[in-house]
Order: sequence, then structure tokens, then C-alpha cells
Amino acid sequence: MSIDWAFRFNYTPVDYRVYTKGARVWVRDPDEVWIGGTLTKDYKPGGNIEVELEEDGLEKTLKIKSKDDMPPLRNPEILIGENDLTSLSYLHEPAVLYNLNVRFIQNNAIYTYCGIVLVAINPYEQLPLYGEDVINAYHGQDMAGMDPHIFAVAEEAFKQLTRFEQDQSIIVSGESGAGKTVSAKYAMRYFATVGGSYEETQVEKKVLASNPIMESIGNAKTTRNDNSSRFGKYVEISFNKSHHIIGAHMRTYLLEKSRVVFQASEERNYHIFYQLCASTDLPEFKELQLGDPDAFFFTNQGEAPEVVGINDRQQLEDTRDAFQLVGISEETQMSIFRVVAAVLHFGNVEVKPERGDNSSIELKESELCYLEKENENIGILCKLLGIDESQMRKWLVNRKIVTVREVLTKPLPYQHALNGRDALAKHIYAQLFKWIVKQVNKALVPTIKAQNFIGVLDIYGFEMFDINSFEQFCINYANEKLQQQFTQHVFKLEQEEYIREKIEWNMIDFYDNQPCIDLIENKLGILDLLDEECMVPKGNDDNWCQKLYSQHVKKSKHFSKPRTSNNSFVVHHFADKVEYTAEGFVEKNRDNVNDEHLNILRASQYEFVAELFRDKNAKVQDPKKAVVKPMAAAVRTQKQFKKSVGSQDKKSSKEMKKSVGSQFRDSLKILMSKLNSTTPHYVRCIKPNDCKEPFSYEPKRAVEQLRACGVLETIRISAAGFPSRWTYPEFFSRYRVLMLKKEINKSNMRGTAEKILNRLITDPDKYQFGKTKIFFRAGQVAYMEKLRADLLKAACIRMQKTVRGYLQRKRYNRMKAAAIVLQKHVRAMNARRLTRFMRRTRAAIRLQKVWRRYHQRKAYLHIRRAIITIQAFTRGTFGRRYYKEVLRQARATTIQRYTRGWLARRSYQKTRKSIILLQCCTRRMYAKKELKRLKIEAKSVEHFKKLNRGMENKIIELQQKLNQQVKISSQNKEKEEVISKLETKVKEMETREVEMDVLQKKTVVIEDELTKIKRELEETRAERDKLILDMKAAQEQYQQEKDVLEAESDKLRKDVLEKENLLKEQDEKLEGEIKRQVEVGMAELKKELDDERYNHQKLVQDYSRLEQRKQNLEDEIKTLEVQPMERHVVMDAKEGSESGYGTLSTTESEDAESVATEIAEQGQEKASMDMSIFLKLQRRLKDLEKDKKQLEQDLEKKDNVSKGRSDSLENELHNTNLQIQRLREENTKLKGEVDMYKESLEKATKGDTTQAIKVYNQQIEVLNLENEKHRDEIIRLKSEHLTKQHKNSTEVEDAGTNTDRQLYIDQAAEDLNQDGDLEMAYQSLKMTNHLITALSASQSSLHETVHKYGDLAGTQNELLIQKLILEKELQAQTKNHEHEVKQLKEELKKVMKDNNRQQEIIGENLKLKPEDRVNAIAQHEITRLTTENMDLMEQNEYLEKNVKKLKKQLKAAHKKLTSVGELAPSITPTTDSPVALLPNHHEGTPNHGPAVRHKERDLMGIIEYSPDDEPRLIKSIILDFRPKMNDGYLPGLPAYIIFMCIRHADYTNNDQKIKTLLTGVINSIKKTVKKHFEEFEYVSFWLTNTCRLLHNLKQYSGEENFSAQNSDFQNEHCLRNFDLSEYRRVMNDLAVHIYQMLVRIIENQVQQMIVPAMLESDSAGLTANKPTGMRGRSSSSVNNPQQEMRNVSIESIIKQLSIYLAVMNSHGVDPQLIRQVMKQTFYLVTSTTINNLLLRKEMCHWSKGVQIRYNLSELEEWLRTNNMFDQGMENILEPLVQIAQLLQVKKRTDDDVKLICDTCSMLTTTQIVKILSLYTPDEYESRTEMSFIRKVQHRLKNRSDMKREAQLLIDSRHQIPVTFPYNPSSVLLNEIQIPATFNINYVQCI
Repeated sequence: MSIDWAFRFNYTPVDYRVYTKGARVWVRDPDEVWIGGTLTKDYKPGGNIEVELEEDGLEKTLKIKSKDDMPPLRNPEILIGENDLTSLSYLHEPAVLYNLNVRFIQNNAIYTYCGIVLVAINPYEQLPLYGEDVINAYHGQDMAGMDPHIFAVAEEAFKQLTRFEQDQSIIVSGESGAGKTVSAKYAMRYFATVGGSYEETQVEKKVLASNPIMESIGNAKTTRNDNSSRFGKYVEISFNKSHHIIGAHMRTYLLEKSRVVFQASEERNYHIFYQLCASTDLPEFKELQLGDPDAFFFTNQGEAPEVVGINDRQQLEDTRDAFQLVGISEETQMSIFRVVAAVLHFGNVEVKPERGDNSSIELKESELCYLEKENENIGILCKLLGIDESQMRKWLVNRKIVTVREVLTKPLPYQHALNGRDALAKHIYAQLFKWIVKQVNKALVPTIKAQNFIGVLDIYGFEMFDINSFEQFCINYANEKLQQQFTQHVFKLEQEEYIREKIEWNMIDFYDNQPCIDLIENKLGILDLLDEECMVPKGNDDNWCQKLYSQHVKKSKHFSKPRTSNNSFVVHHFADKVEYTAEGFVEKNRDNVNDEHLNILRASQYEFVAELFRDKNAKVQDPKKAVVKPMAAAVRTQKQFKKSVGSQDKKSSKEMKKSVGSQFRDSLKILMSKLNSTTPHYVRCIKPNDCKEPFSYEPKRAVEQLRACGVLETIRISAAGFPSRWTYPEFFSRYRVLMLKKEINKSNMRGTAEKILNRLITDPDKYQFGKTKIFFRAGQVAYMEKLRADLLKAACIRMQKTVRGYLQRKRYNRMKAAAIVLQKHVRAMNARRLTRFMRRTRAAIRLQKVWRRYHQRKAYLHIRRAIITIQAFTRGTFGRRYYKEVLRQARATTIQRYTRGWLARRSYQKTRKSIILLQCCTRRMYAKKELKRLKIEAKSVEHFKKLNRGMENKIIELQQKLNQQVKISSQNKEKEEVISKLETKVKEMETREVEMDVLQKKTVVIEDELTKIKRELEETRAERDKLILDMKAAQEQYQQEKDVLEAESDKLRKDVLEKENLLKEQDEKLEGEIKRQVEVGMAELKKELDDERYNHQKLVQDYSRLEQRKQNLEDEIKTLEVQPMERHVVMDAKEGSESGYGTLSTTESEDAESVATEIAEQGQEKASMDMSIFLKLQRRLKDLEKDKKQLEQDLEKKDNVSKGRSDSLENELHNTNLQIQRLREENTKLKGEVDMYKESLEKATKGDTTQAIKVYNQQIEVLNLENEKHRDEIIRLKSEHLTKQHKNSTEVEDAGTNTDRQLYIDQAAEDLNQDGDLEMAYQSLKMTNHLITALSASQSSLHETVHKYGDLAGTQNELLIQKLILEKELQAQTKNHEHEVKQLKEELKKVMKDNNRQQEIIGENLKLKPEDRVNAIAQHEITRLTTENMDLMEQNEYLEKNVKKLKKQLKAAHKKLTSVGELAPSITPTTDSPVALLPNHHEGTPNHGPAVRHKERDLMGIIEYSPDDEPRLIKSIILDFRPKMNDGYLPGLPAYIIFMCIRHADYTNNDQKIKTLLTGVINSIKKTVKKHFEEFEYVSFWLTNTCRLLHNLKQYSGEENFSAQNSDFQNEHCLRNFDLSEYRRVMNDLAVHIYQMLVRIIENQVQQMIVPAMLESDSAGLTANKPTGMRGRSSSSVNNPQQEMRNVSIESIIKQLSIYLAVMNSHGVDPQLIRQVMKQTFYLVTSTTINNLLLRKEMCHWSKGVQIRYNLSELEEWLRTNNMFDQGMENILEPLVQIAQLLQVKKRTDDDVKLICDTCSMLTTTQIVKILSLYTPDEYESRTEMSFIRKVQHRLKNRSDMKREAQLLIDSRHQIPVTFPYNPSSVLLNEIQIPATFNINYVQCI
């Protein structure tokens, strides 16, 4: 699409003052239409504008030639996302586009207001916005106070309907695929909900059922929409005086008939054709002879037979179901399908041209044609339509010409024959469409006269395609008319607002499209010329175009001729220029159908087909139905026309047939007159994209539709006037910062506003002062906001300057002080640094000295080493040389020496040998001489002494050496032994190593040899070390084994202790588990009890509502003349309602009465044709059948209960003794098992764990066996109990009617009296009663009592005999009762059979035609069934009473006999007896009455009254009693008085008296609270008394669970003769009903205060008004009730709650019940606040979160003050607390995401996302980003309950189930004093 930039886009006057640097503007863009930019410098008039684009950061220069070239200004950020587009300060096209984009994409808000228009954007996905909770949230709310929604528009229409009794209309328009039908559907659903019940009504179901029908026959696939509606629809929903829906009516406009014979590419024909083709295999469709859609010409042109996502076969099933629901039978449906199939076969009827030999290739217009005889389609369609095939063949290619004297038959040209075939097919389909619409309207017709209606118009929007034909022309013509009406209405509203405020204003110059409408519909207009051309015999499209050119070109500015075409024209519509192709206009406008074709169809053998085309009287035709009539092919004379249609009505034949354009123009006029007579509401549907992607927004498509639907025109009209409007208080609060001190005058805010505006805005035309508001021109609010922002900015700068100066001075002083300290420390540091520097310098010098010395020494040593090296090498050289010389000399010397030595030694040896020989000889000689001398000396003593002098020391030394050698040898031996051992060990290890090597070689294939050697060495060393430490290892092992044994011993001891502890823990755990399971079970039971209580209370509420309805119907019936049967039903219902038990339902009688009333109101003839009455009768029959089944079940249940109670005491005692004996045996056995278990534990503690385990296992096996045994026993006992119960169910004691009961009693009495048994039994029973009474009343000894009565001991046997006689009597009565039960069951079966038969009869009657139904049969069936039902209910009630009575008699008689049997053996004769003191009233009463056993005691706390005084008593203490009369007395005093009267009736054993008393009390309390149902004081008072009476009935019932808290004195005064448990249930239901009334009173008064107090008030002092202009929505009344709640604050709610609390406390309401009332009230506060917050965008900001927190703190403080704040109350308020936290928390980082998800645990995902989407930042706060919302949404996906997480609103109607905790009274009845003000002196206190 190309954007028309000539279209005016800026409606705001240009103000150069705001075009400064930094100003944000909109710049045109060819792709995005508009993009944002920012001015880079100030603009000066006459220059250009420099803009920096936000998309890519590029700079662009805009040339400004005039004010129209100025770029539009962008609205402030705080206005982005507003609910109402007219609330924007700058009103222009880009602002509208951007605001819709932000709301749709970022906030996911599909609805937006634009003045009075609701703009709805199709999201293309299902949203949770249309549930009943949303409907309830919008119901009763002001349109301006809620977020935009289709329900808000519907509520506004409904509210105006109810307040002003004025008809309303909702106009829904938009192009194909924009969601018009869905919006209309939801609007109708809203009306059905608020105008009927909370569920869908029958009317809505039928209307919704018409949707599949209308979609199948009127919708088709187009290039833009797969389910495009090709017709317009206007539905009127009718309401009665009570504003309830009673019916509807639908009108259709301009069906696109051309689609039947032609479809463009990628389009389809109507859905019904493809549905039939897809279901052709069904047996019932065989006769249609259909097949694939591609086989038919009318369905294969678009080449798209299938649609993705649509199952045509299933759609046909839905269509057939819808047909059935609206009353179209199966036979009629088949007739419809035959007609549709015939239309398909029409397309395959081929008309072929007749060609001669000289014919040209192209067909001529006058060339004749024929039909092939082989073409079977014409035969099929004739068979389907039931017409003559030969006639159809003839007149498809021929036409009849009627002249003056004769009738001629002329063949048709080829093209005319084709057009005739197509026209006939279109006409057949159009007639079928009209007939179906008519049938749907019959199903929706109201049964009574409608008071008002709401019309819903679902009509096509402005259309512009590449090729636009006649249909688009008519559609755009209709939109021109609707746009004119819309513009005038908008202008009217603007004018009314200005007049109401009495401001001066000029006429708004708005676009008036009347010239364009005149161009179309005036004389010589487009339609007039088209009709004229259609009347010409050979008129065609080209001639018509030429007439248009000559008549309108250059004469009308709304008409032009295209440059490149002579067969088209251009009309300048309000939305855009549209070029229409003239081809087909004339033919489509004529809609010509051959009269012969119609005559053939009228002669069809099928009545249905003939009825479709039967000629209707044109004069009585309803023009509203827009019936299209064919137009004559040529102009004829009156006589010719009479001859041609002589068989038709003469009067209708005189009138010319209207063209399609004329018909559409007339129907459009009627529609516009209808809309003008109503108050219109507008819904404009927008298609955001053509790809049908969810939440995808294309600006080009949006701006095109906004221009076409008039949204931008609304903006322009608003901008032309005063769009921004502020009340004086709002203006004063917002712009107070701009006021001077001398201008401020709070008492005169208007004067203050005038002063400030006169000073700030110099042009007085920019604003006007009204009575209550200030009106601003467009852009002035933005200018005021700029001044305010500049002033606030300057003030902020000044504040920042002051604060920054203070902070800087503070910082300077702090820095100065710090600098001084720093200087001190720095100087010290510098001194230390200097010292350190000097030290380091000195050290450095010393280091340098050492270093230099070292360096020089190192160099010297290096040189020295070098010199020494050189010297060494030099000296070495010389030395080696010298050495070699010396070596040579030495070697030579050596050689010489050895030689000289050998020579010398040789000479020496010779000399030496000679000398030695001489010496030897000489020495031998001397030796021999010495030897002789020594021998002589040795023999002397002195010689021996000399020898032994040194021997001692030597011996000692040798001894020491010997010892050392011994020691060394021993050590060596030990080492050798160790070495030997090591060697053996090494050898063993080597062998082991060899084995290990072998094993290792198996697992390790390749191993490094070096690694093996190293490992062997290491292992050898390890083994050696191990051998060395072998002894130590052995010792350690021994020690370890010893420790292990000791540890095992300790462990065994510990195991024993642990097992003991484990057993204890298991016992504790089992106890805890049992306790937990009990708690869980109790919690589940409590939850189930709460659910049951809630359902029960809801039933009580429904019962009270139905009872009220019954009472109203009774009042109406009394004023009318009714039949005797009806009076009987009313009387019975009334008696049942006064019985006090509340068991008789009145719903059935009410339904019967309502049907009878409808028949009486509508009349016999009309009622016989009303489908709704027969549907009610059918539903009524089903209800009666259910009731009879329920009655039979009740009888069986009561039989079981009665038989169970009538078992003999002997059997019960025997069974009890057996059970006790069995329990004792089991107890003994269990004790033995416990002892055995203890012994096993003791053995285990001593170490015998094995024995303990065995014993434990044995115990487990024994317990399992016992468990199985007990389980089998339980199963056996249960089966015996069920068998016994089943057997007893047939032997239950019951009663029948009065006659039957008397007969059976008389018969039993005769049988018993044959032998005198009855008389004997009677005397014995009477004597037994006297005896029991005497024993109870007398305080004398037993001896005296027996003596007074005589020899009663001897009569023991007689008593036993009498007991047996009584048992026989009871058995006889039981048999009689069995016979009665059988008869009753047979009667019930007969009634059920009659019911089934009657239901079948009515079902057959429903299939007949309406005129054949007979009302007398239905009336007879209603009368008979209702009478039978009431008789059965009477019998059931009578049987129940007799059963209860007989039970009491049996019980009393059995107790008497048992007590007599126990006392008789101990009775002895005595002389004294107080018989004269005994009462004698038992002698005159029959023996079946309940026995009253009296004791001689002080009976106090009883009020004695006469039965005649009972009405006076009830009237005094209930009906005429005022709560103020009880002030200062005991709370609940009337309840105590009533209970004291009940005690008197119990004391006297008068069941009739107690029944009438309780019934009268219950009914009187109901009447009292019903009379004062809106007075909190009365309802609270009687809630207290009802609960107190209920508690008293429980407290003095004698039941153990209630009497446990009583004192002994109170237990003595318990009720003795009557069981009032049933009355307690009735009283409980009555208390629930009164509680609900109390809650409703609080809700009605508090609910309207919640939103103003919790959300709208500013109690916390946080004013956060936004500069929206506060335009406000159109209110439904001038005096809006919402305005009265402006001054409501949280203190108002607290004050009201305090009043309620004070009243309930003064009346003595139970504290727990008060808590429940407040809990329900605070639940209402929470739910209403949250629901309203979720539907109001302006409430979702930070300041509102603070306000909610403040209000909650006030409420919590009030609760704590009154001691009502507990965990339950905290849970009720927690969602609201989390809402406030969500509004206040930051919304930026991932930590914020986590915090939100963790904090808002009680809010659903939908609620959190909704609030984040609606969140509106304050003035200086940034907007929440979509990425942040998506992160939150993604994190919340892990929640489990998806159904709950999808919930948006909270059900504010939910009621927390109420309980009445038992609260016994400590008040003694004898201490109660009755004040004289009660005026009951006629009663006596005992």
C-alpha cells in the first residue's frame, strides 16, 4: 500500500514556541509511516528543522514552507499508552498509531477508546478476557472507571437501557478478518449474562446456534480471511420490563450472490458447498451425487478447495446440530441440502454455441446456443429440485416474448444463456439464504411484547481491492451513510458537552460526506443512472460509464475518471479514493431471472422448493427484510405485462420490480432510521497484519483502517474543539506550582484558574471556562505541562544548587580538617623519609665502597689468575722439557745402576754364602754351649721369677682380647644366622616373586625389564624390612584383633541399645505417623465438610430464593382466576413450607404454574405453537421422573434405618457379649505377645541377638497371620451385615394412607383379640406404665411401693406372656407393612411407566408442525402429573411421620418391658404407696404414645403457656419485637424464652404442641427477616437468637458430645421425650440463610465504598494526577452515582465496619461468627480492589501501591484493635499486600525478577503479567521494559497449577462456608427474668 501523504494528519494547531532543541517530533517514513526524532537545534520561523532520527541516529533536514509542513510533536512519555486516544495532548495520526502500537505490542491491550469509539485490534490468539468473572467485574461499573473492553461498551448500553428505557445499538464494523463477529458475539453474551442468568440463556444458545448456520451459508474464504462474512447482520435483542432477554431478531444485508458463480484466485465459494462435498460418502447424501469440489465449476475456480485448520466434514456436523437446535427437522435439512447440491450441478450445465462453417473463431454476441443431451447434470439438478427436465432444458436456451396477439419463443444468444444460468443459480441460493434466516428468526421470536431492545450491527467495513465491483460499491456506500451518522453523533455529543458547561464556542468545521452520498443516491446520481441503464433493453456497462462521465466529471469533486480506462470510474470516499470497474454493474443490479425459470421452480413436486419461489404480495412485504426482487429485462406496456403474468396477482403485477441498488438503498435507509432512533455505541475492529500472526503490528495496515473506520475523524473533531478538559479542583491540584502566592484562593478555584491562565496563555481562544470544567484547545495541556516541567526543573535546579552548596561546604570543612591531619602526618612522614634517605645514602656509599673493592678485587684476581695460568703453562713447558732430559738421564743411570748392582750382588752373594757358612758353624758351636748353660739356669728358682714378672699383664690383656673375640664371634654367628634366615626368606620371596611374575605375565603382555628389576629390588627391600619388623607386626596384629573383639563386643552392646531406642523411636514414629494421618484425615474431612457446608448453604440460599419466588407466584395466582388443580398445588406447597422441616420442594409446582401462566397469557392458539413451552414440559417430565426415583430411594433408605432399629435387644446383647469375649481373648493374646517381645528384647540386651531376631521374626509372622485372620473376619462380618441389611430392607415398619393403616390395625387387633390376648396386653402395658411412673415419682422405699400395689411379684410370668403377645402384634404389623410397601412400589412403577409414556407422547408431538399441536393434551398432562406428584409427596410425608411415631412407640414399650422385667423379681408387697399422687392422664391415652418418665424434682426454667396463646406469644417475641426492646437485657432473651416454652411442651409430652411451636417460630423468624431484609439491626438480632436457640437445643438435647460441658444442674433439665435433631438441622439452615442475608447487607453497603476508599482516595497524601486532560467517558446519567463516593476514604469503611461490629456485639453474636462475617467482608474488599485494579490502567503506579499499603495498615490496625487479626485474616489480605509490593518494587534487573516471583506467591501468573503490562510510571520514572516482563513470565512458567495461573480476576461472589461452633450457655434457665416490656403476662414461669 502506498501512503497518501496528502491526507491531513495533524489536527493540533502549530505553536513555534515548543519547537526547541530536544523537542521530540514525528517524521514521515515510507516503511514505518512515522518514526520518532529529536530536534538538534531551536527552530526559527522561515528556516529548516534539523532532526536526529531515533531508529538509526542519522540526521535529517526537513524543509518547512508552511505550518502544514511542521512535523507533529510527540506526546510526553507519561501520556504514552493512554486508554483514550482523545486524552492525548497532541492529537494527530502518528500519536494515534504509536499509542495503539504501545498498548497492543507492549501492554497486550487489544482495546482502546477513541472518544465514543472502542478500537478493538484482533490479537489472533485466545485471551482470558471474557470469563464470567470479567463480566461480573464490569457489571454495574462506570465506563470511565474501567479499562477499555467490549464488556464496558455493552455495560454502558445496558445501563442506559435500564435507566432511561431507551433503545440502544452497538455498531461493530471493520474489514474482513478484523474480529467483528467475535466482538458481536461477546457483546451478546454479556447481555445474556446480565439480562438473564449467570449462565447462557435459551435465547443466547439459539443465537449462538445460528452462527454455524450463517457461517456455513454466508461465509467464505477470501484472500484476507479464511472465514469472511459476505453479508451484513443486525441482531435486535429484546428485553422485557424487568430487563430480561425474551427474544431476538436478525436482519441481513447484501449477500454476495456473485460468489456463487465466480471466485477469484485463492478464494472459495460458500462453506456449505465444500461441507457437502466432504460428506458425500454419508448414506443420506448418496442421492445428491456429489464428489470432489474440483469436479464442479462453481467450486473449482479459486483453485483452493481446502482451508488449513478447517475440517469441512466436522463443520457440516456442527451445522446440522445447529439446524436441529433452531427447530429445523432432518427432513427439512435434507431439502436444504438438495437445493444446495442442485446449485452445484447448475454450474456443470454446459451451454455450447452453435457454429456454422463460416463462423469466426471468436463468439459473437448474437450467436445461438444449445444444451448437450449427454450432460447428466441437468437431469440430476431437476431430480433434486423436483422439476420437469424438458422444460428446464427448453427455457435455459430460449426466452418467451409476449406480444399483443401472441406469445413467441426466441432462442437466447450464448452469452445471455450463460448469464441466465448464473442468475438462476444465484437466485436459488439467495432465496434459500432468506428462507433460513426467516426460520432462525422464528426460533428467536419473543413470546411476549418487548419493552426495549439492544441492536448489534455486524457490518462490513470500508473495502478497497485491486478490482472493485458492484459489491464493494454497495459496501462503501453503506459505510458512507454510517460514517455520516457517526460524525453527526460525535459532533452532537461535543455540542451537548459545550452547552451543558455553558461555554462560548464556534461551529466545528468537520468533514461532511453528504456530497458523496448525494453523488450516489440523488437524482441522476450513480444509482439512479444505473437503474436507468438497467431499464434500457440493451443497456450495458459502457453506456452507463459514458453517462456517468458526462453527468459528473468536472461537476462533482467526489467523482473523477481514470486516465487509462474508459470502463471505470473513481469515487472520492471519506476514507480514500476507490476506482470501480464498471463491468458487471448493470447485470448485477438487474439481477434478472427468467420468469419461465421461476414458474418451473414454483411447479416443483417438493413443497419446500415451491415455497422458496412462491410469489409474495409486494404490498405486504416487510421492507426491513431487504428482499431482493428481480428486475424486468425490458420496458413493457401495462397490457403486455398483464398478459405475461396473467396467472399472478393483478395488484402486485402493476408494480415494477426494484433493482438491487434500489433495494439496498431502501434497506439502508430503514437501517439508518433504526440506528438514529437508538443511542449508538461504536466498535471499530482493526486487523493488525495480513499474516494472522499473534500480536504483530503493521503501521501501514493500521493507518489504512483507522482512516477508513472514522477513528481519525473522531480525533480531528475532538482536536477542532476543546479536547482537554479539567475540573477546577484537578486543575488547582495539578498546576498549583504555576500559581503565585497572591493568586491562590482555595475557596474560589475558578477565579484562581482564570488568573493563572490569563497570565500564562495570552490567547483567550485557547481555553474556555465552563461551569465545572476548564476546556483547552489541543496542545495547550502539553504547553502547560512544559511550563510546569520547566518550573519544577528550575526549582529542582535551585534545590540542587542549595543542597550541593551545602554538601560542598560540608565536604570542604571535612576535607580541611582532614588536610591538617594529613599535613601533620605527611610532614612526619617526610622527616622519616629524609632520615631513611640519609641512612640509605650512607648505606649506599658503603655498599659502593664494598662493591667497588669487590669489583676491583675481582678484576685483579681475574688478571692474576690469567697471569698464573700463563706462567703455569709456560713453566709447564719448560718443566716438561727439563723432565724429559732428566728422565733420559735417570733411565740411563738406572740401567747403569741395575747393571752395576747385579754385578755387585753376584759377588756379594758369593762372599755372603761363604761368610754365612762360617758363621753357622761358629754359632752352632756357641749355641750348644749356651744351651747347656741355660738348662742349668732354668732349673734354678730365680729364673722362674724373672720369667713370670710380665706374664700377669699379658694374661689380663689376652683375657680381654679373648672376651672381645668371643663377643665378636657370637655376633658374627647371630649375623650369620640372620643372614641365613634372610637368605631363606629371600629365596622364598624369590619363589613367590616368580609366581607373581607368572601371574603378572598373564595380565601384562609387555613390561619394561628395567621396571621389573627396580620393582624386585624394592619388593626385596620391603620384605626385608617386613621381616625385620615381623615381631612388631605380630604384636600389633594381636593387639588389633584384641581391639576388634572388644569393639565388636561394644558394638553388640550398642546394637542392643540402638534396637531398644529404635523400637522406642518406631513406636514414637508410628504414633506420630498415626497422629499425622489422623490430622491429614481430619484436614481432608474438614475440607470436605467445608465443601459440603458451602454446597449446603448454597442450596439453602437457592431454597430461600425459590421460596420467595413461590410466595410471589402465590400472590399473583390469588389475584387471577385459576383452575382448582392450581389452587391445590399452591395449598400443598404452602403446607409443606410451613411444616418446619423444609423437605418439600416447590420447584416443580412453580414450573407447572409458570407454564400454565404462560399459556394463559399467550392464549391457546399461540401457546400451542410455542416451542419453549413444550421444551419446559419435556424438562418438567424429566424432573418428575427423577423425583419419583428419589422418593423410592428415600423409602428404601428409611426401611433400612427402621429395620436396623427394630432388631431385638437379645440379639444385640448376644452379639455384644460375643464381641466382648472375642476382644478379651484377643487382648489376652496380645498381652502374651507383648511379654514375649519384652523377653526377647531383654535377651538381646544381654548379647543374644540371634535369638532376639528369631523371636522378632516369629512375632512378625504371627502378627501377619492375625492380620489376615482379622481381615477375613471383617470381610465376613461386613458381608453378613449387608445380607442382613438387605433382608431387613423388605421387613421395615412403615405406614400407608389413613384408610389402609386403619384397616391393617383393625385386622391385627381382631387376630390378637380372639383369645383375649389384646385385652391382657393392654392391661399389662397399662400396669407397667403405672409401675414405672410410681417408681420414678416416689421417694419412699421400694418395699412400700410394692406393698401398695399388691402381689405384683406373682404377675411376672403374666408380664412375660404379655411381652410375647406384644411381639406377635408387632410382627403382624410388620407383615402388614410389608404388604403396604409392595403396593407402594407397584404404584411407583406404574407412575414411572405413565411418565415414560407421556414423555414419548410429548416427544412425538414436538416433531409435528406447530399448527397440529394441541394445547389441551399438554394441559391435561401437566394437571395429571402434578396431581400425582403431590399425592406421592403427601403419602411419603405421611409415611415418614408414621414411621417415626411407630419407632418411638416400639422403643418406649420395649424399655418399659425391659425395666419391668428387671424390677419384678425384687418387688415385695408393702402397705404404703403414693398412688393417689400419680397422674392419671396415661389411662385415657392409647398405648402407642411415647412414655414420659417423671422424677420428683424441682422443675425450674419452664414457661407454661396455653396452645391458644401460642400465636400471641410468637407475635409478641418475634413478629412485633424490636431489637431495641432487648437493650440492657440478656442477649438472645427471645431465644431463651422460646426454649423454655419448648421445655414445657417436652415436660407435658405434647408432640403436637412442640411441632406447632417450632414451626411457628421458624416461619415467623423467616417472615421477620424477610420483612426487614435491608435492616442490619434486625438481621443481626435474629441471627443471634437463631444461633442461641440452636445452641440451646444442642445443649439440652442430652447427647454426650453436647452435655459434657454442662453442669449437673443443667444436665438434669435436658429434654426427655423428644429428639429435635431434625429441627436442629432446620434451625441450622435458617441460621445460614440469615447469615447470608447479613453478609449481603454488608456487601451492598460496603462494596460501593471499596474502590473509592482503597484506590481513589488520597488518604496517604500522595497526589499523583496525570496530565491526561481527564476527558471522561460518556456517562449513562447526568447525576452519576459515582460522583457521590468521591469523599469516601478508608476511614469511612472503618467507621462503617465499626458500626456493624458494635451492633453485633450489642446483640451478643458469637465472636467466632463475627470473625467469619468480617472474614467474608475483607475477602470482598480484597477481591473487589484487585479486580478493579487489574482493569484500570491509571491505578497501576507506584503512588497507588503506597496508598494501598497505607489503607491496609489502617485495616490491619483496626483488626488488631478488635482482636480479629489472625492467620486466616492475614491470608485473606495477603494478595492485596503482594499487589502493593509489586507496584512498589523495582522493575529493572534479574534480581528484581527473582524478588517479584518469590514475593507474589499468591498472585497468578496472568495477574502479575497484567499488572506489569499496565504499570504506568510516575513523572520521573522510566517505563517497564517488555524484556523484563518476558523474564518474569518465563520464570513463572514452572508453577504447577496452570488452570489457576491462567485466572485473571478473583471471584468476588465466592462465599466462605459458614460454621456455627457449638457455644453452650452458662445462664441458668431458672434465673432468667422476663421484662414486663415483652407483654407476655399470659404465660407462667415455673
